[in-house]
Amino acid sequence: MLSAVCMTAAVAQDKVGATIGCDFVSQYIWRGQKLGNVSLQPTLGIDYKGLSLTSWGSVGFDSDDAKELDFTLAYEWKGFNVGLTDYWFSEGNYFHYGAHETTHVWEANLGYDFGFLSVQWFTNFGGNDGTTSSGKRAYSSYFELTAPFRLGGLDWEATFGAVPYQTSFYDANGFAVTNISLKATKDFVIKQKWHLPVFAGLTGNPRAEKLYFIFGTSFSI
Repeated sequence: MLSAVCMTAAVAQDKVGATIGCDFVSQYIWRGQKLGNVSLQPTLGIDYKGLSLTSWGSVGFDSDDAKELDFTLAYEWKGFNVGLTDYWFSEGNYFHYGAHETTHVWEANLGYDFGFLSVQWFTNFGGNDGTTSSGKRAYSSYFELTAPFRLGGLDWEATFGAVPYQTSFYDANGFAVTNISLKATKDFVIKQKWHLPVFAGLTGNPRAEKLYFIFGTSFSI
């Protein structure tokens, strides 16, 4: 899924830009939740003057892993970003949008990047959202703080993420911390032209009492 880390928001430029990429990860961990094992996660996006449209997918090597396809329309301006994402999972038919039959989830995002700290808020506003204990739509939300820094020749990111109120979407009975993670990335340069970022990280989910170790690499053009 696209997130503050995964959501693509383009830097403003005068020409149309395009991106093709793919991540290879040892586990698919999203906001502190495990959604798959070893996975390939391709990306295709275009951007123009801060406006971007990005498609992102995930295909697990295990047959039990869900297949995912997301589309995000986002805009970034001087650190401010806003976006809309359509998440879809392979358990249902793609073109079914009925309130009680769709496997799409629609989410809105708002955030600001101060440079030393990124603040992001996400809220589901439609589709296959979670519910409260009374069975009503929860408008499931999640907020995240991410601080980048450099140490020991590596680029690091420390992340704190939490669910503010009850929703079955995140299996939270109220306010719950679901994501405390630390990630390090090393960018290997091949023949002064090709870049091969390799990353590793730990993600803890206090709500679920889980701890994950993730390793991966990224390919992009």
